[in-house]
Amino acid sequence: MTSGRGRDVTSRRRRRPGPLRSRSLRVRLVLLTSALLCAVCAAMALATVLVQRAHLLDDLDQRVRDAVERSQGGVRHRTGGATDLSFLSERGHPAGTVAARLADGRVTAAEVVAADGHRTPLTAAQRAALTGIAADGTPHTRTIPGLGTYRVAAVSGDGAPVLAGLPTDDVQDTIHELVVTEAVIAAAGLAVAGCACAVLIRRQLRPLGRVAATAAEVARAPLDRGEVTGLTRVPARDTDPATETGQVGAALNHLIDRVEAALTGRQRSEDRVRRFLADAGHELRTPLASIAGYAELMGRGAAEVEPRLAWRRVSVQSARMTGIVEDLLLLAHLDEGRPLQEVEIDLATLVAEAVWDAQAASDGHGWQLALRLDEPATVTGDPDRLTQVLANLLANARVHTPSGTRITVAVEVTRACCVIRVQDDGPGIPPDLLPSVFERFTRADTSRSRTPGKGGGSGLGLAIAAAITQAHGGHIGVESEPGRTEVTVTLPRTAAGGRAAPRPDPARTGP
Repeated sequence: MTSGRGRDVTSRRRRRPGPLRSRSLRVRLVLLTSALLCAVCAAMALATVLVQRAHLLDDLDQRVRDAVERSQGGVRHRTGGATDLSFLSERGHPAGTVAARLADGRVTAAEVVAADGHRTPLTAAQRAALTGIAADGTPHTRTIPGLGTYRVAAVSGDGAPVLAGLPTDDVQDTIHELVVTEAVIAAAGLAVAGCACAVLIRRQLRPLGRVAATAAEVARAPLDRGEVTGLTRVPARDTDPATETGQVGAALNHLIDRVEAALTGRQRSEDRVRRFLADAGHELRTPLASIAGYAELMGRGAAEVEPRLAWRRVSVQSARMTGIVEDLLLLAHLDEGRPLQEVEIDLATLVAEAVWDAQAASDGHGWQLALRLDEPATVTGDPDRLTQVLANLLANARVHTPSGTRITVAVEVTRACCVIRVQDDGPGIPPDLLPSVFERFTRADTSRSRTPGKGGGSGLGLAIAAAITQAHGGHIGVESEPGRTEVTVTLPRTAAGGRAAPRPDPARTGP
């Protein structure tokens, strides 16, 4: 059974990098290319040597056969017996030629032509190296002591069998010279090729080096604080998708874009949180300061402060602060994605009731309800929250428009959704405020007409309306210009439909 320590040691051994993996890509490519060139050169040299050797041996074998035929011809013309080798004295036999007479497979006589042209008898050991050769004309390789390696052949012909052989020294010398020459040429070629490969690989890997330098520069950038913009990108010349390096460069640029966008979003989120905290603190500071002031006056027993008035103002400011805190808690719950109540709601009835409530709270505006319904306006959601959306939208239209403004609330049904439109003919929303109108603590008090005594909100009404609409899978939008402001709330219809509640008269207009 293998112990845990033994497995850890084995695992470390397996993860240990090899000799090539620990080197740079450039060095590995040069070494691998050089090794491949060495293998190719060795294979070519070996093939050349083998082919040349075979060619030289074939030529030597042909000369051996010619020598055997000449020897056989000389035997026919001489009848000196089974030991006569006088035919070696004839011209045409080069120095080193070996000839022998055979009888019953035995060598009866054997001589070699010396360098000076004289014949020298072979010793017993040398003759023994020539025994066992069949007289069929097939060349054989034999090593004769004191003479070297020979190619020999024997034929019987019409007379006694004759053996002849030639030394392979010339073949071996030629092969040796060929091997040496190829080794020198290969060494020189490999050296030149290695240097050329190193230069070419270094040049081809320069784009990869630039990509790595870009990544290192981005890694050195302070990404953990502040606004992150203008990160270095891989040059366009190193982002060609047709090359592997270009693919890496393009992928790195895409990654840097994603990182920069994420960091920019993080910074914006942090800015929004800081602004949110500052606005919340500002909104809460006013009622808290008022409560603290009245409490201090009552604590000192100031005669100029009537207790009932002081308590009434403290209650008003407490209610205002409680409302702000409840709105903030509602937004926090919606941000957390807490589930809402899901029941089937007749949106027409909900809108009609909200309009009636708004009409009762304001006698200076003209309210109109328009229900353009061919089918029941049924949605699934939380009726209390959707009522809050309508109340906030209608209150916003009432508070930020002057008396006499006509406010029209319409409900429409399409195939997939229900649409609520709240339109007024007031002064409109300033263009610079329009993009952030649904953000938290955004107020138009300084730019839209307000009637004294209407009071000011905390700037959370439209933000709550947008958050509740999104929690129901819907969308809220606004279009505004002087004389026409329209807020549109789109909610998905109930999939299975539903029974429509009694609808009020579409032509009903408030007094």
